[in-house]
Amino acid sequence: MESNQMNWKEKDQWGLKEFIILMLLEFVFVIGGIKFIVHPIYLSWFENDLYAGTFLGLTMAVILVLGVYFIAIRPKKLSWSEVGIKPFAKKDWKIIIIYSVILMVGAVLIVVLTSLIGNTYENSKTEAMQQNVTFFSLLIAFISAAVISPLYEEIFYRGFLYRWLRTRIGLNGAILLSSLIFTVIHIPTYNAMPVNFFSGIIFALAYERTDSIWPSVIIHGLTNGIMVLLTGLA
Repeated sequence: MESNQMNWKEKDQWGLKEFIILMLLEFVFVIGGIKFIVHPIYLSWFENDLYAGTFLGLTMAVILVLGVYFIAIRPKKLSWSEVGIKPFAKKDWKIIIIYSVILMVGAVLIVVLTSLIGNTYENSKTEAMQQNVTFFSLLIAFISAAVISPLYEEIFYRGFLYRWLRTRIGLNGAILLSSLIFTVIHIPTYNAMPVNFFSGIIFALAYERTDSIWPSVIIHGLTNGIMVLLTGLA
């Protein structure tokens, strides 16, 4: 059983081709096309940053998850378990709780420290929600941050990217490089980059410790959801 659990950390079914295609999908098509071309269209439709940003996140989620399926999973006749979509042990709830607390405390400390040099952590979706806090706007923001983003980001950045790097450059290199890439894709929210990098490390460690992406999805969703509620109710 132990050897089976370790296999995903030592080898995978993919090559450089799958890695390059999925990175191009993310950095060229999603960031270059969806974020900077499609997002203004959504904004003109909804005339609201919160709704446009949520619909943008849903669009990115569909594209990246389908990308993983059609590029990394289906051609190799693999199952979703190859990207960590599989059950985790009951004992791993302890890891989920501990890592969630570490992430929340660490994020607060990072925000406080960076605020001393003038950084603020507002973004267009947050500002839009705070300007008109209603149950519906809070619900939309919560679904976007606590459900949509954690699901597709963990499948893509931990399930595929971290897994791919883990088998080639080892634990430390995979954690740092996958977290760096995870941080870069959140541009242009430069002020939140230190928190994103720290979050990427926690999510990768959760996947590493549990052999499943569900703990990182839960940690990601829980901490994002708490931040949205605190922001909306502040």
